[in-house]
Amino acid sequence: MAILEIIKHPNAVLETPCDRVLDFDKKLVKLLQDMYDTMVAADGVGLAAPQVGISKQIAIVEAGDNGRIDLINPVILEARGEQIGPEGCLSFPDLYGDVPRAEYVKVRAQNKRGKIFVLEARGFLARAIQHEIDHLNGVLFTSKVTKYYDPEELE
Repeated sequence: MAILEIIKHPNAVLETPCDRVLDFDKKLVKLLQDMYDTMVAADGVGLAAPQVGISKQIAIVEAGDNGRIDLINPVILEARGEQIGPEGCLSFPDLYGDVPRAEYVKVRAQNKRGKIFVLEARGFLARAIQHEIDHLNGVLFTSKVTKYYDPEELE
């Protein structure tokens, strides 16, 4: 259990598409746990591997009552509807803005053992998953913001 350093923007690793995970081993399990502990310590709802300096398709999301979801090599299979809401990012401290996202997503990913699963999500969980998958593709939420918030507006 280790708290990893969260990479802040600007850093090239944040804007570089990540490599697929091919090895499902103890190192991956440890990384997932360290990422989870880091996310919780930073009071986040998601964390992608490039945010801790690792250019691999690995993300963790824990939003609402859904529990921890490990997403390895995730792909959005289907996206429907639209929601617009505030987002922030652990790699952009104190920066928040409205981002349009799909209301519903269907995602195929692998777990820490390499087993493929399909997940459907709506609302805030769908938003968090899309945000983290964007990270794995080198896409930052700032490229999608339609309106930034002043700190006073967030109170």
